[in-house]
Amino acid sequence: MQTWFADHPLVSYLLILAFTIYIFNAVFRMGKLPILKEILVYIVMAIGCLVLLVLQIDKLPIIQCMSVAVIMMLMLRMRQIYDKWRGKRSGTGASESTNQQ
Repeated sequence: MQTWFADHPLVSYLLILAFTIYIFNAVFRMGKLPILKEILVYIVMAIGCLVLLVLQIDKLPIIQCMSVAVIMMLMLRMRQIYDKWRGKRSGTGASESTNQQ
């Protein structure tokens, strides 16, 4: 798989950029930025992804590591949605269930 990514740098770059944008928005986003600052953040992110692309082509598993991070973040998000759904379904919040013990 590593050689395939090295042979297809455009696909590798787009994957790295997509993973980076998702991780930034899921973890580091504090609030809404003005549009020019938002554009600047994404431009700097795109330039930084070029460095990660060079490391990926140089046989470091950047895409694989980022995909594991994204999968773990998606699993956490699914767990949060499940816990929220379960709390609504039972009609009790987390604070009420700890008071029963």
